[in-house]
Amino acid sequence: MASSPIGRILASNILIFTILFTSPTPLKSLIVFNYPAIFNFGDSNSDTGGLVAGIAFPVGLPNGQTYFNKPAGRFCDGRLIIDFLVDNMGLAFLNPYLDSVGAPSFQNGCNFATGGATITPAKANSVSPFSFGVQVSQFSRFKAKVFDLLAKGKKSQKYLPSQEYFKNGLYTIDIGQNDLDSALSNSQSGDQLASLIQNLLSEFETRIKVLYNQGARKFWIHNTGPLGCLPRIIATYGKDPSKLDQTGCVNSHNIAATIFNTQLRAMCTRLPAQFQDANITYVDIYAIKLNIITNFSQFGFKQSIAACCGYGGPPLNFDTRINCGETKNLNGTMVTAMVCNNTAEYINWDGNHYTEAANQQITLQILSGNYTTEYAFNKTLGQDLFLDNHYLNS
Repeated sequence: MASSPIGRILASNILIFTILFTSPTPLKSLIVFNYPAIFNFGDSNSDTGGLVAGIAFPVGLPNGQTYFNKPAGRFCDGRLIIDFLVDNMGLAFLNPYLDSVGAPSFQNGCNFATGGATITPAKANSVSPFSFGVQVSQFSRFKAKVFDLLAKGKKSQKYLPSQEYFKNGLYTIDIGQNDLDSALSNSQSGDQLASLIQNLLSEFETRIKVLYNQGARKFWIHNTGPLGCLPRIIATYGKDPSKLDQTGCVNSHNIAATIFNTQLRAMCTRLPAQFQDANITYVDIYAIKLNIITNFSQFGFKQSIAACCGYGGPPLNFDTRINCGETKNLNGTMVTAMVCNNTAEYINWDGNHYTEAANQQITLQILSGNYTTEYAFNKTLGQDLFLDNHYLNS
C-alpha cells in the first residue's frame, strides 16, 4: 500500500499519529461535562432544525418518530449526540439559529449546524449554503445582536445567553464528512485528496481563530466517523468485495477519514501554542462508532450495517433510488422505504445517519472519557507543543 499515493499519505499520517500518542502533551481525565451554554457548528450529525428552517428542506416523518413523535428537524428517528450532551447538563435542547418561529430561547446557547454543510465554501449544487465559514459569521452576528439587546434592558435576558456565557460556554464542532464524501465521489487521486485535506484543515483553523477572537475559549472538536461504514457508501462503492474490510465497510473511505482525523488531531495539538488561554478537546468519534459497529451485539444491537429505514432488505436495506419514508415506482412497482419494527436494534437510521439508540451509546462512550484528549498550553509543556509544531510543518 505504501507505494501508492494514498498509501504514502497514510504511512506519513501513521508516523504523525505515533508521535502524537508518544508525546507527553495530551492530558487524559474523566469528563466533567458542565457548561452554562453550548454554541454548536456542524452538519447533519448535529443539525437540530437549521436546514429545515433555512431552506425549507423536507425532513418529515418517520424522522423524529421515536422521541419527538413528530418531525423535529433532525435527520434521525429521535435525538442526536448534541441533544444527549446538553441533556446531560440539564439544559434544554439547542434551538437552531435560523429558526425564528415560536420565539425560540437561546439562553443556553445556539445551534448553527445545518445538514449538508461543509468546511469549504458551498458550491452552486451544495445541499446547504451554510458552510463552516458562514456558520461562524452567523455566530458573530448573533453575539453582536445579543450584546446589543442585553444592553437595552433586562427584558431579553430570559431568552438570550449572558455575556459571560460566551466566554465560559463550550464551542462544539462536528464537520468535514461531507467534504470527504464529495471528494471521494469525484474519484480524486491520492495527491488530490492530500491537497484537499490540507485545504480543509487550513479553512478549519481559520474559523477556529475567528471564534477565538470572538471570545471562544473552550473548544470541543469531533473528528469524522467511519464514512465507509454507511449503507449508502457501501451500496455505491462496495459492490466489489475486495474493496471492503472485514467489517464490511468500504476501505478507501475509511482510510480517507483516518487521514483527515490524524491531521485534525495534529492541528489540535498546535492550537494551544497560538491560543494560550484556550482549551481544546479532541473527541475520537471515529473510534467510538467503529467500535460500536464492529462489536454491535455487545451494545445491544442486532444490525451493524443495515439501515432501519430503507428498502431492499438485508444486508444493507438501502437503495439509492428511494429515501427513507418515500413511496416510489421502481421498475413498474410501487414500493415504500419502510421503518424497521424496532429502531433500538439498529445502528444506522436511513443509510446516512445514526439512530437515536446509536447516538445514545456514542454519547455514553464520549462521557466515559476514554475517547477524548484535552490539549491546553502551559509553560512546562509549551516546548513540546512547539516541537510537534516544528515537525508537523517540516
